[in-house]
Amino acid sequence: MSAVERQLDQFDRKIIDLLVRDGRMAVTDLAEKVGLSKTPCQVRLKRLMDDGVIKGFRAVVDMARLGLEHVAFTEVKLSDTREQALAEFNRGVLAIPEIEEAHMIAGNFDYLLKVRTADIRRFRMVLGEKISTLPHVSNTSTFVVMEPVKEQAVRS
Repeated sequence: MSAVERQLDQFDRKIIDLLVRDGRMAVTDLAEKVGLSKTPCQVRLKRLMDDGVIKGFRAVVDMARLGLEHVAFTEVKLSDTREQALAEFNRGVLAIPEIEEAHMIAGNFDYLLKVRTADIRRFRMVLGEKISTLPHVSNTSTFVVMEPVKEQAVRS
């Protein structure tokens, strides 16, 4: 358990839980639901943000309505896994907007990428022209999502 985790009390945890569910909640509503007055709630919220516990706020978007409903997970195996090679690969991944998530994996491959595109044709282009040309990529294997069941880290 980290030092920040040890410092979180029941009020902090309740603030976090409520904001995970509704990041647009007004501070007055948040304070009421947590059981604090507005000012102490604001102070706690600012501390949680300053400590990096709360990294920011964002909209949960229906990607299908934006024409981006094709999702594929691509396993990437690198030819070199020394620190410099990993850093070069990571920089390349950050430059590809279609890569929604990238995780270094301990297992039979090195990275798992979540790639979101409009359709399979666009995915093929991203895979062939962008991902496969990243530094140190040895081979890839892709799994296409048929239907998302749970996508966001939103608790209800």
